[in-house]
Amino acid sequence: MMQIYRTKKDTEPAAIETVDAPGDGTWVRMTSPTETELAHIADTCRLPLDFLKAALDEEERPRIDSDEGIVLVVLDVPMITENEGIRTLSTLPLGIVITDSIVVTVCSRISPILDDFSAGKVRHFHTVKKTRFLYQIFHRNASSYLHHLRQIERSISRIEVELHRSMKNEELFQMMELEKSLIYFSTSLKSNEAVLERILRTKPLKMYDDDAEFLEDVIIENKQAMEMSQIYLHILNGMTQAFATIISNNLNIVMKFLASITIIIAIPTMIASFYGMNVLDLPLSDKPLAFEIIFGFSVMISVLLGILMWRRKFF
Repeated sequence: MMQIYRTKKDTEPAAIETVDAPGDGTWVRMTSPTETELAHIADTCRLPLDFLKAALDEEERPRIDSDEGIVLVVLDVPMITENEGIRTLSTLPLGIVITDSIVVTVCSRISPILDDFSAGKVRHFHTVKKTRFLYQIFHRNASSYLHHLRQIERSISRIEVELHRSMKNEELFQMMELEKSLIYFSTSLKSNEAVLERILRTKPLKMYDDDAEFLEDVIIENKQAMEMSQIYLHILNGMTQAFATIISNNLNIVMKFLASITIIIAIPTMIASFYGMNVLDLPLSDKPLAFEIIFGFSVMISVLLGILMWRRKFF
């Protein structure tokens, strides 16, 4: 799928419109493009085809490259994937190709970050300001990471409450998914930071004073997201290590309670077994109230044993 956008110059804030063909000051958004669409844009805009295909490889790492004034920037963006009804967080490469006239973004899936731009939800967004557009994508990307990290924090808090009484593996599976997501996030944010630092150091694009200040803000935002992911990962690692101990302790408490109940019930059972034998001259065998006396005696012993075990904190 391919969409071409351009912001109107005569409106404030700038309104975005859809155009039919790429031209000066346009943004070409390619989502899971076909080979025909890639070849068409590469030929029309005179772009290296390998630049357009770079982000379509899910294993592509964040990097920056240039060729005859054409700059390629690849960054990792957070994505929500769903497998067998289970929603997990992962990352996916997003490619941004910038020339003197246009900006081309390529991604193998629909990115909510770019949806905000195409919907006109980003302030001070202009398709003609290509360097600013790139930094705005990085900024929205870091904000998206922070948003997902806050959701992970709430999930960790919820699981922590459930751990106090859990004896199942469901919470363990949830923690494993969160830990995997945090590892993806931490790795991707580190790679994105390396790209941002290189942009700040080498300045491959024309940069104004406002752009330089905005880039520094983006780097700070990205570092904040990276630090949060590291903190949550450490917390989750500690919880995972304590999880087995908590479940084992909860199971031991239940088993101790059941063992105590079994011992208490065993006393009346044992006494009743004696009187169920075909043996003469058992105590109270010739008394009319033998059953009531023996039953009361058994209950009294069970109650006393229960009180003793309760005081000893067996349950």
